[in-house]
Amino acid sequence: MKNIKFYIMSFAAVVTLGLSSCVGDLETTPIDPNVQLPQDVLKDEAAFEALLAKCYQGLACSSSDGANGGPDINGVDGGFGQYLRAYFNLQCLTTDEATCCWNDTGLPDMHNMNWQASNQFIVAMYYRIFYQIGLCNELLRQVEANPAGVQFQNKGALVAEARALRALSYFHALDMFGNVPFSTENDAVGAKGPRQINRAELFDYVEKECKALIEGNDLAAEGQNVYGRCDKGFVKMILAKMYLNAEVYIGEDRYAECAAICEDLVATYSLAENFADLFAADNDRFAVGTEEIIFAVPHDGVNTTSYGGTNFLIFAGTGGDMNAAEAGISSGWGGLSVTKQVSERYAEGDARALFFTDYGTEIVDIFTFTSGGYKSTKFRNVKSNGEAGQTTGFVDTDFPLFRVADAHLMLAECAARGKADNAKGLASMKAIRARAGLDVENYNSYTLQDVLDERLRELMWEGHRRSDLIRFGQFTTDAYLWEYKGSVKEGAAVEDHRNLFPLPPADVNANGNLKQNAGY
Repeated sequence: MKNIKFYIMSFAAVVTLGLSSCVGDLETTPIDPNVQLPQDVLKDEAAFEALLAKCYQGLACSSSDGANGGPDINGVDGGFGQYLRAYFNLQCLTTDEATCCWNDTGLPDMHNMNWQASNQFIVAMYYRIFYQIGLCNELLRQVEANPAGVQFQNKGALVAEARALRALSYFHALDMFGNVPFSTENDAVGAKGPRQINRAELFDYVEKECKALIEGNDLAAEGQNVYGRCDKGFVKMILAKMYLNAEVYIGEDRYAECAAICEDLVATYSLAENFADLFAADNDRFAVGTEEIIFAVPHDGVNTTSYGGTNFLIFAGTGGDMNAAEAGISSGWGGLSVTKQVSERYAEGDARALFFTDYGTEIVDIFTFTSGGYKSTKFRNVKSNGEAGQTTGFVDTDFPLFRVADAHLMLAECAARGKADNAKGLASMKAIRARAGLDVENYNSYTLQDVLDERLRELMWEGHRRSDLIRFGQFTTDAYLWEYKGSVKEGAAVEDHRNLFPLPPADVNANGNLKQNAGY
């Protein structure tokens, strides 16, 4: 299926049109000084598809020029500023799931949970989110304007996919930043200072967008779109995760609605037989039809390269005495470890316990990769049959943004909270545990904490942990401590305002409509 990936991403290199307009929504500056006018480029439907490809590509790469090219956003590093790498830094590195021994300015503050408003890793995520939103807005504007009078065959699908991708990034903004600048294709290009939307309003907006896409006929049905492109399953996952966290976002219990969506998803998509295969270099085979991966961000060691995404997870998770060849790479960067609180939560025989263990569970010196801590080998640039990926410099392993395993665990959680059928919740827990090689014959009940622990084991490094800990009241509090939480080796509680990240001070200062999040 990789050839489909090439087709989608190959369009991105020609798309330089309209970016000054789209980032005008964000008060940011595109790097390319030779922007072409839309009427000079958007002459056929293929050109519009190229702009849509850029919207997809923004999740995987920092620019259209490859890993070493100039990033799309001025002032944001093309390595750590890549969308998925920035997402990992905020959603995983701030939790028990990961530490990083590098001493880049502001990086230790992420795991220590003492970041400042100007932290460059938080700023990178913020601008990546809104660059993506700007791209989608621009595509929707140009489709409506249609400067060359193109006769569309698939206009509805083009628009629906752009709206779905925009909904994803607005969901990430909702989750991580709360009250954010807001604009759509209907806002005037170049309008200075987009208004700030509060979290409840943004929740309502994304919910309505998702429902409209699900109920409409333009977006492909679950499992019916081509590889690497979103469909109604993608949108249902966004909506389910919003409902799962609704008590955090808007103070409302929406678990029953989450459960209803998840019941539909688990009935539609199937779990893969082997857990490890989902994170191998040929995991794209699980991202087609109604296989387990509902949506993957494509990576390809030749055609889709970056220093973020799974490339970062595999290279940064490898180093010291680890065998780089077993990970399918040339040599590791030696950065990421997991805390002992994570590594000790796996039972013997759990197929998901994919770790290099030679340095022990405890991290003695957080700035030395070999000083301790298990190293995750979950993601690898090796196919499930043992064959290596295409290159050892960049990886072929796709990032599974949404998996049906998550829907199973969401359903189980909703049941444990009394908002879904207990038998269905138990069946989902058993399905997840059985695939991991754990006992299910004698597994007849579970608690909410069991669900949280199962989510950790099943979804580690996939970008869910921070949101999960917040929902369970364990992110900032002393209800659960891990190594170096709160800058203390044994762990310590931190201020509750860290449940949200700050808006970049430069944006707040430039836009009088924006008010900084509390505590910053």
